[in-house]
This record gives sequence, structure tokens and C-alpha cells, in this order.
Amino acid sequence: MIVKINPNSTKNLNLNAELRLKSDIFVVPKIMMNFSESESVSMVRATVRDFAEKHVKPNVMKWDESQEFPISTMRAMGELGLLGIVVPQEYGGSGFGYMEYVAAIEEMAKVCGSIGLSMAAHNSLCTGHILSFGNEEQKKKWLPKLASGEWIGAWGLTEANTGSDAMRMQCVAKKDGDHWVINGSKNWITHGISGNVAVVLARTGDLLDSHGITAFVVERGTPGFKGGKKENKLGMRASETAEMIFEDCRVHESQVLGNIGDGFIQAMKILDGGRISIAALSLGIAKGAYEAAVKYAKEREQFGQPIANFQAIGFKLADMATQIEAAELLTLEAADLKNKGKAVTKVGAMAKYYASEVSVKCANEAVQIFGGYGYTKDFPVEKHYRDCKLCTIGEGTSEIQKLVISRNILKA
Repeated sequence: MIVKINPNSTKNLNLNAELRLKSDIFVVPKIMMNFSESESVSMVRATVRDFAEKHVKPNVMKWDESQEFPISTMRAMGELGLLGIVVPQEYGGSGFGYMEYVAAIEEMAKVCGSIGLSMAAHNSLCTGHILSFGNEEQKKKWLPKLASGEWIGAWGLTEANTGSDAMRMQCVAKKDGDHWVINGSKNWITHGISGNVAVVLARTGDLLDSHGITAFVVERGTPGFKGGKKENKLGMRASETAEMIFEDCRVHESQVLGNIGDGFIQAMKILDGGRISIAALSLGIAKGAYEAAVKYAKEREQFGQPIANFQAIGFKLADMATQIEAAELLTLEAADLKNKGKAVTKVGAMAKYYASEVSVKCANEAVQIFGGYGYTKDFPVEKHYRDCKLCTIGEGTSEIQKLVISRNILKA
């Protein structure tokens, strides 16, 4: 916000250290946000809450124990418009913004982090990449199928030896006439086996060249493209995580997203938005654990009274509530910036970093409040405890988020 004042009137002003005097203009950093929930956000939240209670909650532990990825449930979510939340209606999407998207992910994650994760990866990574960098023909070809849930999307950046160090990727694509031939593998890919289409980042230039990576759209069924090992995970077990393998996989040049060599730059921009979805996912898990802990603390009696009456429990709940509130504000700020088309790298990283760490803290405290019961699969906090840790790792570890934040605050 820009505030003009008379420079002669500054003698008696106790200026905040953050204000910078430039001639007769003070630049006041201020977040201009409306904290009241809009009608569309409330509608999306209610829709997801109802769907999760009816179709997800009864199956949570069954899916978790068997590591079943419920494709039919994902398709039902697509029919409700939940797999194309920010996709414009002209491409078959719901046409909402990031406030609605955050609310949807949060509500699903309260019930099941796994389904929330699959929902987030489908929306923000595969679908989001095509929406952001595809040409008109590509958008019309793939977005309607993704937004409707007819097709499930995957996104391939990570490899076995290149997690945070993405520019050392070994998956390569070489030009052959009007086709590209891809060889290599991708690891830790959400929907790596079940995805019908994947956005794949492959090296088309020199190693360590940030302009030597290109994004391709590869459809399932393309010769040389197959799923590999499915990971046996600690948490998020109903969200499929697997290898994608490419052996002389030929894709037409029309399946290149954007310009040759722009893939790494595109991926970093996609991760900026994706981190908002992980912040929302973390927030939902934290709220799910917190709400369960509050309910249990009011019902569970020891020494002749509810344990909520004991200061030790009350203080834990107070810390959880405060941290959740702060994480939510950061997440909403990032979503607001994204909606306005403003730079979101720093705030998105802050939201993802803080919300994911808060999620771990809240899940841990919820288990402690439940005591022995919290260590069993009869209560939801055990699953929240296992699910939340992924949020500090996926789409950039907490350490990488701190690197992103520090570089942004220290650059000229």
C-alpha cells in the first residue's frame, strides 16, 4: 500500500523500521486480504466435507491397510469438479481460484491425507503444468479428460539419485525426426502406475544446464512407457507412489510443453503453486488431529474429571490451535498472491514449510493426548501421525524450503 505524507510532518512520527522513506513516499508492506470466507469457498468446503464423510471416511483404514488406490473414488471426485478446481470452464474445469482449491484440499485431508495428496498432485502438478504451459491444442486435448476424472494425471520430475538435485537428472530425450525418444526412469511419482497421462521432465541438453530440460506429455499405452515398483510407505498409503520407466519411448514433438529447454524453469514455477497445495494438505491433517484431540480431551476422564481440565492438556491444545491459525494465515496469503498473479515463491515456501512442520507437531501432540489409544488404529490420530511426515518431504523438503526462503530474502 502506498501512503503519501508531508515529509515536514515526520519529526514526531515513531516510524516503523520496515518503512522506507523515498522522497515524499513511504512504502508500507501490507497484506490486503479479505479474511471472510466467500460463498464459493463455503460451497466447495461443504461439498468436499459431505463427499469425504460419505465416500472416503468409511474406507480410510481399509485403503490404508491394503495400500489400495481408489480410482473409482477419484473418478467420482472428478464428476463433482474436484479434479479440475482451477481449470477454466472452457476446458471442462470448475473455474475456481486458489482459495477454493485450498479449502477443498484441507477438508479432504481432515478425513484422509492420502486422498488429499492424490487430489493435490492431480490438480496442481500434472493438470497445472498443462494448464500453465500447454498451447491451446494441448489444453483442449488433455484438460477436459483430467478435469472430469476420466483420466488420472501424474507428474515426473524426481529420480532415484536426483531428489532435491533435479538438474542432475539422468532421464534423457533425444530428437529423432519429428519425435523424441525418452530413456530413463522417474521415482516417487504419485499415480506412477495408474496415471493415464504424465507430464515428464527429461534432459534434452547438457548436464546441470537449467535450460537443458524439457517437459513432455506422455500418455499411458505409449510403447516403451510403463509403471515400475510401487513403494510400501509409512503413511499416505492409499495414494499410489511408484516408478515410471521409459525404454525407447517415442513421443511426437507436438507433445512438448512450451519451448525446448524450458522444462526446469517450468517445473520450478509449478512447484511454487504445488507448495500451496501441500500447505493446505498439511493444514487439513493438522486440523483433523487437533479436532480429534479436542473431542477426546472433553470426553476422556481421569482422576474424576475430563482430561481437558488439566493444564498440561489445555496448554497442548492452545499451542496446536495457535500454530494452526498461523499456518492457515500463511497458506491463505500464498493463495491470495497466486490468485492475483503475483510472485508466490517466497510465501509459498513459507506456507509449505511452516504448515508441514506444524502438521507433524499437532499430530504428535494429538497422539500424546490420546495416550495408549492414540497408538492404535482404532482412532484417527494414528493415521494422521503417519501421514503428516510426508508433507515435510514431498514437493521440496523443509530444508529446501528454507533455502528458497533465505535466497529470496537475501537477494538484492
